[in-house]
Amino acid sequence: MHLIKLYLKYAGASIRSQMQYQSSFIMLSIGHFIGTITEIFAIWFLFQRFGNLKNWKLAEVAVFYGIIHISFALAESIGRGFDYFGRFIKTGDFDRLLLRPLGTAFQVAGQEIQLYRIGRLTQATLVFFLGINQLNIAWSLPRIGLTLVTICSAFCLFYGLFVLQATLAFWSTETLEIMNTMTYGGTETAQYPLSIYRKWFRRFFTFIVPLGSVSYFPTLAIIQKQDPLGSPIWFQWTSPLIGFVFLILCFQFWKFGVRQYRSTGS
Repeated sequence: MHLIKLYLKYAGASIRSQMQYQSSFIMLSIGHFIGTITEIFAIWFLFQRFGNLKNWKLAEVAVFYGIIHISFALAESIGRGFDYFGRFIKTGDFDRLLLRPLGTAFQVAGQEIQLYRIGRLTQATLVFFLGINQLNIAWSLPRIGLTLVTICSAFCLFYGLFVLQATLAFWSTETLEIMNTMTYGGTETAQYPLSIYRKWFRRFFTFIVPLGSVSYFPTLAIIQKQDPLGSPIWFQWTSPLIGFVFLILCFQFWKFGVRQYRSTGS
């Protein structure tokens, strides 16, 4: 409870600093909403032209899109401290974090909360409910619970990728831009059903970066659609657990990186 209260103070300070310039906050939020809504228009035009995507309907893809972008918007807004972590290494400011009686990951996580990402979150939520509204889904408490767990699991995966990107800075000094292919590129990948991709690509995003496990498979169970890849129902319901395990492993790698830190030498 002490850590939760302290984190809320970190978040409150970050949010108050952003709200000092309310016009800027509003414009940034609107900009993120408009910038992301063009993506769903591109998908809509695709379906208007071809009708379906390998037997996938627009409403089904909208659910995939909504779940993955809701999760990413939450992870992006809360995990920005890890995205900017390279500057702590270059300036030696990470030394100050080591002297404080709190975990370094906790301190980095509280460095910045980007509230204006609510623009992406709002757009993704609207798309999700529009997709759900078009599908004949028999809702139940287990299925509602699976939806919430899936969003949390995908959030954990993206947050873990931010942690992993920051950890690599212990050796490379800079946070490697190649990781953006897993974060931003991952959202582009997971907003479509995994079955439309080539076999090697599906395996990579199932066993290496488990995006499919936190989005594709549980979403099939949510929308009650048979998997063209033949995955069993029990796996579709349990696969979101992989996202939580992935985040734990990323934090373990972070601890290993901290032990390798040698300061700036200044």
